[in-house]
Amino acid sequence: MRPRILLVGAGGHGKAIADLLLADGRFEAAGFLDAAPKATQVLGLSVLVDESRLPALAGQGISLAHPAIGNNAQRLAAAGRLRAAGFSLPSLIHPAALIGHGAVVGEGAAILARAVIGPEAEIGPLALINTGAIVEHDCVVAEAAHIGPGAVLAGGVRVGAGALIGAGAVVRPGVQIGAGAVIGAGAAVVDNLSPGAQVAGVPARPVQAPEI
Repeated sequence: MRPRILLVGAGGHGKAIADLLLADGRFEAAGFLDAAPKATQVLGLSVLVDESRLPALAGQGISLAHPAIGNNAQRLAAAGRLRAAGFSLPSLIHPAALIGHGAVVGEGAAILARAVIGPEAEIGPLALINTGAIVEHDCVVAEAAHIGPGAVLAGGVRVGAGALIGAGAVVRPGVQIGAGAVIGAGAAVVDNLSPGAQVAGVPARPVQAPEI
């Protein structure tokens, strides 16, 4: 009997996580919790009302959950609530992802389809490696960071907690990205970024609010 897992968040990223679970087959999705659902079902899975159902669901023998939320800060906060309610947060890896030898994937992290995690890379708790992203050898992606679809981290890049690497962005080898930094879509990052930096362009330069 497959362990049941509850998903918090029934938006676009929730749909991607449900797709991962359906492809993987190791877990049975028990449905979604969402405070403002836009539909009653997502990919055939029921959408329940809100997190007030957590105690009842735990009493039904559901011990696993995942915060299926794309926003880094909201995902981290939801994970805290799930842990406080007694749920465990397994790492989720799409069967079409490639995981190199010696790579480590932390609790609650999600690795989506066609992502590549190089040898001895470290993916922190609650990190999100989105569709088709490449995290090369010896990279470190810290807690609740997000590597967007098609983004590329060359070897030895370090990404701080809660940072966001936009879709299609490229980071050259050995660069350090500070916690909470935001890199716009398609950017080319060639220098270290301080915590909270916001950059975009080729090469990446500071901006007010980059498109991700």
